[in-house]
Amino acid sequence: MPARIILVFLAAVFGLGMFLAPAAAEERTVMGAIVRLDPSGGVFTVRDAAGASWSYKVEADAGIDLSGFRTGDRVKVTIGRATPLNRVTAADLLRKGDRVEKAAY
Repeated sequence: MPARIILVFLAAVFGLGMFLAPAAAEERTVMGAIVRLDPSGGVFTVRDAAGASWSYKVEADAGIDLSGFRTGDRVKVTIGRATPLNRVTAADLLRKGDRVEKAAY
């Protein structure tokens, strides 16, 4: 009986580890220059050093103010719940806790 309890416990720990591991890996940071910006609409596009474009849509309650940014600004965008790479969307949503910061050149 104790061996069975240990096996169930180990299986539960392993399963929990498999469940939590992807959550930690979901955060994504992109650095690049703003190539398109609509502060009133809460949307912008960043082109990274490799030439890839990343589009973002800021949710109203995210606490991110785009009015201080201009096209051409170099920024660092960090999102905690990135859209999975296998899921096609028009833009990643920026929510409360995500960050958009000016970056040094």
